[in-house]
Amino acid sequence: MLNNNKVCVIGSGVSGLCSAIELADKGMDVHVFEKNKEIGGRARKFSSDGFTFDMGPSWYWMPDVFENFFKRFQKNLYDYVNLVKLNPGFQIIYDNETIQIPEKFEELVLLFEEIEEGAGNKLRSFMKEAETKYIISMKDLVFNPSLSIKEFIRADVIKAAFKLHLFSSFKAHVNKYFKHPKLLSIMEFPILFLGAQPKDTPALYSLMNYSGLKQGTFYPMGGFSKVIDAFYSLAIEKGVTFHLDTAVTNLHLIGNNISYIETSKGKFDVDKVLSSADYQHTEQSLLPLEKRTYSEKYWKSRTFAPSSLIFYLGINKKIQNLEHHNLFFDEDIQKHAAEIYQDPKWPTKPLFYVCCPSKTDESTAPASMENIFILMPIATDLIDTEEIRDKYFKIILNRIQKYVGEDISQAIVFKRSYCVADFKSDYNAYKGNAYGLANTLKQTAFLKPKIKSKKVDNLYYTGQLTVPGPGVPPSIISGQLVANQLIKDIKEHEAVI
Repeated sequence: MLNNNKVCVIGSGVSGLCSAIELADKGMDVHVFEKNKEIGGRARKFSSDGFTFDMGPSWYWMPDVFENFFKRFQKNLYDYVNLVKLNPGFQIIYDNETIQIPEKFEELVLLFEEIEEGAGNKLRSFMKEAETKYIISMKDLVFNPSLSIKEFIRADVIKAAFKLHLFSSFKAHVNKYFKHPKLLSIMEFPILFLGAQPKDTPALYSLMNYSGLKQGTFYPMGGFSKVIDAFYSLAIEKGVTFHLDTAVTNLHLIGNNISYIETSKGKFDVDKVLSSADYQHTEQSLLPLEKRTYSEKYWKSRTFAPSSLIFYLGINKKIQNLEHHNLFFDEDIQKHAAEIYQDPKWPTKPLFYVCCPSKTDESTAPASMENIFILMPIATDLIDTEEIRDKYFKIILNRIQKYVGEDISQAIVFKRSYCVADFKSDYNAYKGNAYGLANTLKQTAFLKPKIKSKKVDNLYYTGQLTVPGPGVPPSIISGQLVANQLIKDIKEHEAVI
């Protein structure tokens, strides 16, 4: 019986929370073990000096994925979260121009037409196709557990694969529609969330353009952590038990099954274990060598999404010219990308992202002050020192000050940095990656690490190193996927007995 199963979920990130909710809803005794003192994984928050900072995710796209998850439990997401649509959705800052992405799609069409003749109608065609991909993917593809290629050898899936342009590159796809460099950068920008260069990403992911540019960019008032609070509230309603500040240190096996877990606070008997922690860490650090599905050589051969250098700043005055989301594309994006993927090094002239949520939400900063989050994508596993962090902070701050036309340095009343070493320490992130595995063609669907261990019968995985991939909405789906698979396996075992 399902309610006789005690399930340990390792990690309280989005995928861990969603899987815990799914399993508890079916009557299981679910316990979430979190090594940090706060829930949320990369989507944690912290507060200091009157400022409240989201530590990781700040872009709210694919709103239907969030809504549909709560509907599964006869709940309305908006009883938990106050969501507003941003206008402009974001702005891109070039070396000689700033382009704001309007809330309304027809205004975006006019903007494209102004930049490149004929691009307005081409954008409509592009988005119509992207919407089709989004609908098909959400209905037929992303909810496959991807345990075997057999799931995809079906006439309907094969037909959909060609319609989705699964085997062509995103960059080539976009170049069929647009030529102007600024339009190309606008269209290619959402792919940065997938952790790979556009040339290495399947054209399927133009569905991200549909979400970001057509559905729009949203913001949960109070910060992205309000979404985590919503998941946590639902989990508590379902009877999930949380063990915070409790690291899982070993998985004790009898034969091919985990009988109990060892934690920093003692032992805990289990029937099933579901890891939403870093996949590589779970296998390499918590399991004996002979029980690992993937070798260290395998992990080294994977293409990982970038790491990040992040700064959290409290500013004691209001800053002009910044919007809620600001992308500084005032240097060569190709060179920065090459220094992440082809020739990993600290970037020569970095691009970066600035989030200023206090432009929308006064609760994130004291009165008449600004809350600023800065993120610079970098290669994984770089040498990370305070001197290097400080060097890039000065570079970034100078570029921001040049753009806004005022001195900010003397107005900084709070500063905290976060980088490779912190990702490793806080999340056991392989090589300090920030987003998981890149969504390249060779790392899509059944080519990703599996949600079930091949060598431990009661061990499952969820999160950004397995299907569907990196990002908050995919993590929601990942949690559902693995929970459904675990439930299916239990029922099939009971049927045999």
